[in-house]
Amino acid sequence: MPDPNQYRAPEDLLAGRVVLVTGASRGVGHAVALACAKHGASVVLNGRDVALLDALYDEIVAHQWPEPATLPLDLGTAGEREYVQAAKLIETQLGRLDGIVHCASHLEKLSPLETQSIEEWQRMLRINLIAPFAINQACARLLRQAPDASVVFTSETHASAPAAFWGGYAVSKAGLETLAQIQADEWSAQEQLRINTVVPGPVNSPLRSKTHPGELAESLPSPEALEPLYLYLLGPDSRGVSGQTFRFQP
Repeated sequence: MPDPNQYRAPEDLLAGRVVLVTGASRGVGHAVALACAKHGASVVLNGRDVALLDALYDEIVAHQWPEPATLPLDLGTAGEREYVQAAKLIETQLGRLDGIVHCASHLEKLSPLETQSIEEWQRMLRINLIAPFAINQACARLLRQAPDASVVFTSETHASAPAAFWGGYAVSKAGLETLAQIQADEWSAQEQLRINTVVPGPVNSPLRSKTHPGELAESLPSPEALEPLYLYLLGPDSRGVSGQTFRFQP
């Protein structure tokens, strides 16, 4: 297997494929959405901020890449009906789904467990763990119909190295990695389905600036540096690779 961090994707890597990217309006999700479109995918752009999604839509169209679709769904409040409707919308408008990249993430604040509220934990668990589960479940039929389907979770270093003050965020990301393992095991007999996890590490993103406000953003890798890793996991060269956790090595 080649080093995924150094992967060089052909221009038509994702030609003809449909890829859903959550959290597409900012940070890593924004970079991944652009990379998928650049390499031929019709991208379903998910986020809460409609203005940012529209701007991303316009940027992709201006490059004359495949026309994307927008899915302004708030993962913090969505329920089963909304996820089922989203899957039906993708099927109706685009006819297929070949990949999902879960980049949406939510951290309330770094604080001791004693001061974290139930409401804060609920929001983090809903966005970071329940939403990826629900989206995969609602889209499972579409993924099974694809000849080569890939799901990619985006985790965080504190999922495997928990530390003080990371509380519900670290717990939700640890649950996400466990979810990936369970899903990979359940899909093991279906060669066209695979699921893997990416741990970006420190990158220049809105979430990083929230947890490390005094850090020089210019000293960190950009979200675009992660593109080769995500493209490798979404494209045909990673077929048969499932249940793995990939750590970004700049």
